[in-house]
Formats: sequence, structure tokens, C-alpha cells
Amino acid sequence: MKIGIIGAGNIGGNLTRRLTALGHDVSVANSRGPETLKGLVEETGATAVTVPEAARGAQVVVVTVPLKNVPDLPAGLFDGAAEGVAVIDTGNYYPKERDGRIDAIEDGGITESRWTEQHLGHPVVKVFNGTYAQDLLERPLPAGDPERIAVPVAGDDEAAKRVVRALVDELGFDTVDAGGIDDSWRQQPATPVYGLRAGVEAVTRALAEASPERPAAHRA
Repeated sequence: MKIGIIGAGNIGGNLTRRLTALGHDVSVANSRGPETLKGLVEETGATAVTVPEAARGAQVVVVTVPLKNVPDLPAGLFDGAAEGVAVIDTGNYYPKERDGRIDAIEDGGITESRWTEQHLGHPVVKVFNGTYAQDLLERPLPAGDPERIAVPVAGDDEAAKRVVRALVDELGFDTVDAGGIDDSWRQQPATPVYGLRAGVEAVTRALAEASPERPAAHRA
């Protein structure tokens, strides 16, 4: 598939490594420009592009930038993407450590991914937000392996969710359907599933045990 990755930090960089190794056509962008991605490009064979170019023709686009930077992404980002493009959101809201206060999340009661979706103007599928970046390189396992890690996947677009779940499976992880984007609070930071390295049964149980109340440590 043609895949665009916006953000070349720990998650974005390791997804670039894995997806190129699997044979996908990967374009990667960051806020500092293509020339700063020379090392990653030489290592992986991915194509460095500008942010507006990252989604061009892409069947899947991964948005993996700090939440506070989502409003800075260009308008019409997905206008040139493939029809039915699946947009992956790996983001988390860290008000104290990084993002500052976002009123719509704090006061409006919307999920982090719903807020992201509203700014992007396109439905998103939330996955890998609670995954350790190094696990993308070190912990993929074939389907059926009893030690295989499962990750929750939330989204309203069922077709996009199917594409994303198939891609996650190809990357070496099981998936658990975590519902729609309004249910994605179950996988936000400080929930039982966040950072959980476990299989389908444990991940399903952790999602069910989540509380909608955001802990004080994760409020502005």
C-alpha cells in the first residue's frame, strides 16, 4: 500500500522502519522539512516529503504528532489522498507535560481523538497510542503465537477500521475492537489498557474496566 506518515518521532520513525520492511511504499514528513529526514530515508528507503505532500495518493495516513500541534496541520490535508483513505491517530493528550490545556477536552468532555478528528476534518482510527515505540521493532509475532500482544483499535468508519486492523495484523500484533471514537477514552493515558503488553483476552478486560473520569494527573 501507499502509506503516508506525518511525524517522525519514536512511533512515526519505527512505523516507517517496519512498514518499509514489509514492502509498503512509505512517504514520511515532519515539521522541520524533508532534509532533516536524510538518515531515516537512507536507513529505510522511505521517501521524505513535506507535510502537505504526505497524504498525496495514500491509502493510509498515520498522524503521529504532539496533540498541541494538530491544529497546525494544513487544511485540506487529505484532499489528494486515495478514495476512502484510512487515517490513523496515535496521539495522546498530556496537558501537564507537553500540550497545555485544551478546553474542548477539559470542559467539553470529548475524547482526544474526536478533538483531533474535528481539526483534521476527516474520520480517524485510534491505535498504537498506548504502544511502546520499541515494541514495534522488538515484539511483533506471527498470528496465533500465545505471546502475541494485542492493541485496541477505535473508530467510527468500519471500512477504515478493517484496513487498519489488517495492517496491524501484518505488523505482528492482534487487535481488539474498542468501539467508536466516542468510546476511545477507554484507551487514553492512565487507563488500564494504556501501555498494557498482553493478549486479546486481557486487553478486552482492561477496556471494560476503564473509568471515564480523567485522573487529576492527566488534567490541566
